[in-house]
Amino acid sequence: MSTSPVQVSEARRFQQLRGHLSYLKLNDAAEALNRVLDQARTERMSLTAALERLLEIEVEATEARKLAARERFACLPEPWTLADFDFAAQPGVDEKLIRDLATLRFLDDASNVLFVGPPGVGKTMLSVALGRAAVDAGHRVYFTTAAELAAKCHKAALEGRWKTCMRFFAGPKLLIIDELGYLPLPEDGASALFQVINQRYLKSSTILTTNVGIADWAGAFGDATMLDRLLHRAAVAGIDGPSYRLRGHQNQADAMRKGVNARVS
Repeated sequence: MSTSPVQVSEARRFQQLRGHLSYLKLNDAAEALNRVLDQARTERMSLTAALERLLEIEVEATEARKLAARERFACLPEPWTLADFDFAAQPGVDEKLIRDLATLRFLDDASNVLFVGPPGVGKTMLSVALGRAAVDAGHRVYFTTAAELAAKCHKAALEGRWKTCMRFFAGPKLLIIDELGYLPLPEDGASALFQVINQRYLKSSTILTTNVGIADWAGAFGDATMLDRLLHRAAVAGIDGPSYRLRGHQNQADAMRKGVNARVS
């Protein structure tokens, strides 16, 4: 059976279209072309609708790749979101403030957020949840502990990469520094932390979690200037409540205690 010139032309046109999409690096659209054409024929879609669907596939794939890249860069330690936080289990948290921070308006103002409170009350979880929201919204986020930041800066100084290191920490729209005060920082570590905070001042936002009360800051870190930089245009969330981290163990213990009492009675 011979192939008609029209069929040959359509086949060539299809291959050329796939080639054009691949040349433009629209690889997901090229992969979906055959499927979309079949769908358009079956559903009698207009040319405009078919083209919109084809490009929608490419846009969705591109956004997924960008999101995955932001997630890798952020180094968030857990996949926590604000929906995972049980406000009822932690009455020490100002839920209204946290909900307002979750709008991410503080990023537009280059404002800072300080979570202050003893270990286990949920500071890290809330900071990660806000970081996750910022990643999902398209912002570059980076998570580190104060000790890790100090160690990276110290190594960079020894290797002659100090300026590169400072540019790296200046880059993210949101920098999350966890566990300040949990371990003592060496003098050069505290100095590096101050320089990171200082170069981000009024340019981008920092979330910092600490177990050191604001009144004790100067004594603990020997520099009240860093506190001034952080507190200027900052939201301070003091958390003074039960251990959020141990609530699951406490609930399990309560359940076991009730079960034992029921058997005894």
